[in-house]
Amino acid sequence: MTCSQPRVPELYQDVLVVEDDPIIALGLEDTIADLGIAAVRVASNVATALAMIAERAPEFALLDVGLVREKSFAIAERLTTLGIPFAFSTGYGADRVPAAFSDRPRLPKPCPTDALEAVLQRRD
Repeated sequence: MTCSQPRVPELYQDVLVVEDDPIIALGLEDTIADLGIAAVRVASNVATALAMIAERAPEFALLDVGLVREKSFAIAERLTTLGIPFAFSTGYGADRVPAAFSDRPRLPKPCPTDALEAVLQRRD
C-alpha cells in the first residue's frame, strides 16, 4: 500500500504586476519571485500592460485599481477576454470596482504574503 503525499498547490509561473508606485511594485516583484515564480513582469500604466499582454500573455495578473490618471479596468477587460485569471490589489473598497469584476479576488494594500500566495495558486 502506498501512502500518498498531500498535493502542494502549484503556483502560476508567469505573473504580470500592474502597479504605478515603484516601491510597492518592487516589493511585490520580490515577494512573488521569493515564492518561486519564474517570471514576474511589472507595468506601471495601462498602455504598457496591454502591450506586454499582447507580446506574451501572462498566466496570472495582479492589478492595482488606481494608476496615475487612469484605472486598470481596460486591462481587466482584456484579461477577461483572454481567459487569464487576475486579482486586484487595492486600497479601494468593493464599491470602486465595477460589478463585472466583483467576483475577482481583491487583496489589500499592503498585501500579506500568505494572501498573495493564495491567489497565485493554480486552480486548473
